[in-house]
Amino acid sequence: MKRNNTESETIGRIKKPNRSKGEMFARVIDIYGNDRMRVYCEDGKHRIGRIRGKIKKRVWIRKGDLVLVNPWDWETESKDKLGKAEISWRYKKNEIAWLIRNGKLPKRLDLDNIPV
Repeated sequence: MKRNNTESETIGRIKKPNRSKGEMFARVIDIYGNDRMRVYCEDGKHRIGRIRGKIKKRVWIRKGDLVLVNPWDWETESKDKLGKAEISWRYKKNEIAWLIRNGKLPKRLDLDNIPV
């Protein structure tokens, strides 16, 4: 039986940030290596994001990708050091389009508005 590959991807469920656990949207700004990258979070702060071990080998994250982060609350932030967060999900293009269409994505995370 042959499959028809011309069907478009359908969107089932899209993972949204669980605000009670502190999760939020973020954009990848820079890649440092060793599973660490600089992210710009929706609260306006830059953080060092670490890729969670569960998705480390399964998902490739590139510069400019929209990700879901969980900031570390036990890390004390100082003026000289960036805070840290754990990257737990990467959104695909069709998921990002759905989030924008339905008004779930903050305007602050538009790639043109991110301060470097």
